Amino acid sequence: MAHGHMIPTIDMAKLFASRGLRATIITTPLNSLLFSKTIERSQDLGMNIDLLILKFPSKEAGLPEGCENMDSITSHANGEELIKNFFQAASLLQEPLESLLQECKPDCLVADMFFPWATDAAAKFGIPRLVFHGMGFFSLCTQVCLYQYKPYKNVSSDSESFVVPHLPGEIKLTRKQLPDSIRNEVETDLTKLMKAVVESESKSFGVVVNSFYELEPAYADYYRKVLGRRAWHVGPVSLCNRGIEDKAQRGKQASIDEHECLKWLDSKKPNSVIYICFGSVANFTGSQLMEIAMALEASRQQFIWVVRRDKNNKEDEEKWLPEGFEQRIEDKGLIIRGWAPQVLILDHEAVGGFVSHCGWNSTLEGITSGKPLVTWPVSAEQFYNEKLVTDVLKVGIGVGVKEWVRLQGDFVESKDIEKAISRVMEGEEAEKMRIRSKKLREMARQAVEEGGSSYSDFNALVEELRWRRP
Repeated sequence: MAHGHMIPTIDMAKLFASRGLRATIITTPLNSLLFSKTIERSQDLGMNIDLLILKFPSKEAGLPEGCENMDSITSHANGEELIKNFFQAASLLQEPLESLLQECKPDCLVADMFFPWATDAAAKFGIPRLVFHGMGFFSLCTQVCLYQYKPYKNVSSDSESFVVPHLPGEIKLTRKQLPDSIRNEVETDLTKLMKAVVESESKSFGVVVNSFYELEPAYADYYRKVLGRRAWHVGPVSLCNRGIEDKAQRGKQASIDEHECLKWLDSKKPNSVIYICFGSVANFTGSQLMEIAMALEASRQQFIWVVRRDKNNKEDEEKWLPEGFEQRIEDKGLIIRGWAPQVLILDHEAVGGFVSHCGWNSTLEGITSGKPLVTWPVSAEQFYNEKLVTDVLKVGIGVGVKEWVRLQGDFVESKDIEKAISRVMEGEEAEKMRIRSKKLREMARQAVEEGGSSYSDFNALVEELRWRRP
């Protein structure tokens, strides 16, 4: 129940419904409000798709009222402390879900990785459970190899690099870049949860992956043929949103009118605007935002910058901007405070690059739009995604982040930000990345069309589920 997982789940439900199947999304009261309009629009188009609401046990798990997703948790003053309670609350949904499954008897249950108990819940009624990780094949393979071979234990320091064993492509990481659930030897509630995730996946029917074969063929093959996992690639799922409204209304209510945003972009030359956004969870300090502002001004690039501010931060609202910044950049920059219609922005020809935290949705949306990336990983599996972008696909430049730091990220100076932006936006190197990015964009679009790799893999999944029906 984080935006980075909910948004592609909704897209996937629309994908099932678009093939003539009935899709039901199970969610909680406040989360349902985030995408009820999307569901209504899909229903108006004749799709058999609806919502079922389960009460979220906030109070029972010691959470404040209204904390039903990671966005509400991480923006809360005690966010870090509440994460444990949040996962506890999620586990309390097992019983009501089982009652629902008994009543509705679906042919299949697609459940997020963070509900490991969903495999057993579905098995009680003979229902196959599909796992959705919200990651691509590269990161799934990297994660399995790290858990199995533990190469990070053989280095003498946190900053010494090691090769991920048996993974195609000689991928190098450091211990500093690994999630704390892997790095820390001490067993915590989170490490226990991750173990349960791995176990539940091995018992499940298989995995649905928001990716396409042509993007990461060596890793799709490795995951299925070498690691022996049953998996179907069905993405990029964001491409099921074809109209302006569909693209603009994914996730939360945008903080800017989509037409105003498009009008601003229409006034710019092709590939002249850099788009900066760090997803829905990362929450940078005022001093880090100041460095970004200084880098943008020094780079002389036109930009759209999406800023997520901590509601509980007592800093003056504009302390993170250099004095007079907005007046000086009035014609060349657009600051969106809050939620942006990201797919709509990235698809515009004026956008020439994307500074991203490397969350898988953003990474895939950037690639699907044919934009080179400035990679700035923060947490989760984002350092793995960075390696795919910079070392395998060669469509991005790293900003130089060295350490995995939950929520607030590793500090980066303005000169390094400016340098990475310039490399992605100007010169021969940028042009080569842009050519590669555009080739990937065409492959992504072909993958979801009739006869394409994702279209066909999705059909194979549906046929297998149909064959299993009593």
